[in-house]
Amino acid sequence: MRYLIFSDIHSNLEAFEKFLAQKKAKNVDKILFLGDLVGYGPNPDEVIGLFRGLPHLQAVRGNHDKVIADLESSALFNPAAAFSAEWSKLKISPDHVQYLKNLPKGPQLVDGFITICHGSTFDEDYYVFSSFEATESFRFMETSIGFFGHTHYPIVYYLRNNKIDVVPLAENTRIKLDRKTRYLINPGSIGQPRDKNSAASYIVFDSLKMELSFNRFAYDVSRTQKKIRDAGLPELLASRLEAGV
Repeated sequence: MRYLIFSDIHSNLEAFEKFLAQKKAKNVDKILFLGDLVGYGPNPDEVIGLFRGLPHLQAVRGNHDKVIADLESSALFNPAAAFSAEWSKLKISPDHVQYLKNLPKGPQLVDGFITICHGSTFDEDYYVFSSFEATESFRFMETSIGFFGHTHYPIVYYLRNNKIDVVPLAENTRIKLDRKTRYLINPGSIGQPRDKNSAASYIVFDSLKMELSFNRFAYDVSRTQKKIRDAGLPELLASRLEAGV
C-alpha cells in the first residue's frame, strides 16, 4: 500500500494546491495528515474546503486547529500566532469550523501498524525536537512506525537495540526501512517549512517495499506573502516563508 503523508498546511493555499498537483503525490492508496490545517496563513477557509475533498483520508488535529475551532484558548500562543488565530476565526464558515472541531485527537492507529500524531504519541501538543523527546514518544507508541508533525522539520528517529539515531531528511531521499527497527518520522511542512528551506515537503511510504520517499517542491511564496501582508497579518508570517524558519 502507498501512503501519502504530510503535515502543517497552515492556511497556505498556494503551497497546498501545488502539493496536490505533484505527480508523486498521486496514485496513492491512503492519505495521512498530521495536523494544523489552519493558522498563520491567509486562506484558512479555502484550505479547509480543498482538504475536505481528499479521498481515503485519515487525519489528526493540530494545536492551531483546536484554537481556531475554539476548543482551546490562544492565550499560550506567541503574539503572531495568537493574532492569526483570532483573525482566522473571522474568516472560516460555520460548517468548516465544525469540521475543525471534529478532527480526531492523536495519536491514531492506521491499518494496525502505523501511528500518526501531531506532536508526540503521549501529548498531541508536545514538540519532538530531540532524541530525548523521541525516546518518550517511542515508549508510548505501540507500532514500529510513527509519523508526527508540529515542528515543521523533516527528520527520522531510529530506535535500534535500545539506541536512538537521528537523521535529518535531505531533499529527494529514499530510505529503505528495516522491519527490526522502530521509526518516528516527520515529513516537514507543506505551508511553513522551518529547516531553512522555503520548499514544502512531504513523504510517500510504500509499505510493500518498506520504502520511504522524501520529496520537496517550490511554490509561489511571493504570492502567499502578498496575501498575508494585504490581510494585515503580522509581517513575521510573511518574511519567515522566504527564509524557511
